[in-house]
Amino acid sequence: MEKFTTLEGVAAPIRTINVDTDRIIPAKYLKTIKRTGLGTSLFAEMRYREDGSENPDFVLNQPAYRNSKILVVGDNFGCGSSREHAPWALADFGIRCVISTSFADIFFNNCAKNGILAIVVSPEDLEKLFEDAERGANATLSIDLAAQTIRGPDGGTLHFDIDEGRKHNLLNGLDEIGLTLARAASIDAYEQKLAQREWA
Repeated sequence: MEKFTTLEGVAAPIRTINVDTDRIIPAKYLKTIKRTGLGTSLFAEMRYREDGSENPDFVLNQPAYRNSKILVVGDNFGCGSSREHAPWALADFGIRCVISTSFADIFFNNCAKNGILAIVVSPEDLEKLFEDAERGANATLSIDLAAQTIRGPDGGTLHFDIDEGRKHNLLNGLDEIGLTLARAASIDAYEQKLAQREWA
């Protein structure tokens, strides 16, 4: 998993509340277990018209936001089914951070397991970030995970809270498998002791 330390990029605003995982990546695109190639289907029902052409009104199709790395989104983002394809699609598109007042629990946890920083802020702070993001190409935000800060385009800084374990894992690029492998020496030693007991 790619480490998350600092991130600077254009933030795209999506004010819609209760965006569920089916809106993030519709069910018809869930036929693969690969984590790559899903970015083109991200928000497919909002990004594309029925004939397959781009919807120019959708934020990620607008020139200023095509390469966004950060999303500023409405309440309860990622609700609905528990599909891990949702953070896979976000990551494949290039999104490394999502900011909201609230996330569905499973989506929130799946983000961390896939190297995406999901940040919870107050409604007041979210509104300020929406205002920053709506400035288009001038909507650059800078995120420092170690310092737990978001710096806006005018230099103003917001602080955010994060669980220490989640922070450690993101900073070091560790998912659950990585955490297990980090303890490989201890696991091997335990297995050797267990084997000796069985043969004693």
